Amino acid sequence: MQAVVISVRAEVGRTVAAGQTLLILEAMKMEHVVAAEQSGVVREVLVEADAMVAAGDSLVVLEEAEHSEAEVHEDAPASLEEVRPDLAEVRQRHAFGRDENRADAVAKRRKTGQRTARENVADLVDEGTLVEYGALVIAAQRRRRPIDELIRRTPADGMIAGIGRVNGEAFGATRTQCVVVSYDYTVLAGTQGTMNHLKKDRMFELAEERGLPVVLFSEGGGGRPGDTDHAIVSGLDCRAFQYFAALSGKVPLVGVNSGRCFAGNAALLGCCDVVIATRASNIGMGGPAMIEGGGLGVHAPEEIGPSASQYRNGVIDVLVDDDEEAVAVAKKYLSYFQGALPDWTCADQRLLRAAIPENRLRVYDVRSVIETLADDDSVLELSGGFGAGLVTALARVEGKPVGIVANNPVHLGGAIDGEAADKASDFMKLCSTFGIPLLFLCDTPGFMVGPEAEETGLVKRAAKLFTTSAALEVPFCTIVLRKGYGLGAQSMAGGSFKAPVFTVSWPTGEFGGMGLEGAVRLGFRKELGAIDDAEEREAMFRQMVDKLYERGKAVNVAEHFEIDAVIDPVESRRWVLSAIEEA
Repeated sequence: MQAVVISVRAEVGRTVAAGQTLLILEAMKMEHVVAAEQSGVVREVLVEADAMVAAGDSLVVLEEAEHSEAEVHEDAPASLEEVRPDLAEVRQRHAFGRDENRADAVAKRRKTGQRTARENVADLVDEGTLVEYGALVIAAQRRRRPIDELIRRTPADGMIAGIGRVNGEAFGATRTQCVVVSYDYTVLAGTQGTMNHLKKDRMFELAEERGLPVVLFSEGGGGRPGDTDHAIVSGLDCRAFQYFAALSGKVPLVGVNSGRCFAGNAALLGCCDVVIATRASNIGMGGPAMIEGGGLGVHAPEEIGPSASQYRNGVIDVLVDDDEEAVAVAKKYLSYFQGALPDWTCADQRLLRAAIPENRLRVYDVRSVIETLADDDSVLELSGGFGAGLVTALARVEGKPVGIVANNPVHLGGAIDGEAADKASDFMKLCSTFGIPLLFLCDTPGFMVGPEAEETGLVKRAAKLFTTSAALEVPFCTIVLRKGYGLGAQSMAGGSFKAPVFTVSWPTGEFGGMGLEGAVRLGFRKELGAIDDAEEREAMFRQMVDKLYERGKAVNVAEHFEIDAVIDPVESRRWVLSAIEEA
């Protein structure tokens, strides 16, 4: 191509080495180096500076000669360790955001017993795998604060965002990449600034395009009013909330919170499939300033959405002691969506034979049953503080993920109330969306009844169990541990005992259209009322209950093929595997 000579380095009579610069040309505003192709002596220079040259023009005449010096590549660094000024500048900018250079910020976190945002992110992702987006942005406050101060005090605009590998050692590199977005409370109280909103938009779009799970560390105070670099009136055209909400049902969304989380930060947290929070958390849709500004009184942050309250009402799904445990739970939760594990152990399954008391009225701990039935250390209970009548948990059987929904006889005798129905419906949707098969462990007298129960809107909440299970796109199966009565039992089997891949019972199973005691009192009210003697009446009542129990025993129900089998509890895992193996 045509070019202009901008520098002549070659000198007649001078010996040059291969790779040594002879001329520098400029074409299309780019500089091109003409170097000696071999060692030699310069015999003639055919061009001068500022001369125009065309393709094919001769520039320098070299006479081949040996050269004792090593070949010269003038543009190569002196060593592989050399740091050029441009790289040094980049390194310095990145250094402002590192914990080792922010001693005051780190010290504040230590006082509250918390880790820094970078420590949490580093613990979550596999070492050396994080690629960070937007690390060099700063708060949009150039009109009110010096640029040097913003670089030092607002690194990454208070948000660490990137893509890294999680659980790579267990699952390899194929299904372990994850988007990580973490507010940094040490930068402007983890508030939502102009630039970190743009970073969220970018990361959420990438998560959707690439089908990657998102882990959100949500600690922060909501919207930030102090950004001045962009013309904003209300800021209500921000897309981050829309983009994040649109990810729901497409990729797993994991929220992790430690400390204060208010307003916009809490809105994003609430969009997550699972919320993991430390006991020191306070989570609310409005912080102290917003509450006071609305004329609703003056409240300390600790009064707003304390963790104990948010665990009871279902906002928090897993309550943990500290940041370290929160990250460990997040990694465990993600693992269920990453596939099966090749190595596993489990408890001696003979323990299940004694898990249900022989006294049919005695309660027991269904969580112990789940822990025994599942692989060792594989159970993660969700929403443990809410909807106590049902236990919902992710677990593994022979390394394969499974979702478990189990009645809890300790609460209301296992009856399903509105909270429990909501909790189970949401969990079933989660498992169905992401391809995790379901196991129902049934022990229920039915749906909770009575005027107080109906005040909670139970009719629609209970019906959600049927509509949700009818739409399941994963295999599901039911094991009846003890009571299988009425509509409640049907809801624990997808609406009918014939809906699951299998419906089996342990020998302790008992069945009926409603609870035995209630059936006797309603069906034989006149007969019982005609007996004046209380002891005689009670004896008749017990006799009728026992008769119904014999009729509704698991073996008799299986005889009529209303269930698929009565099994030795030891065989439970084999039956479950038959249903989930191809999921």
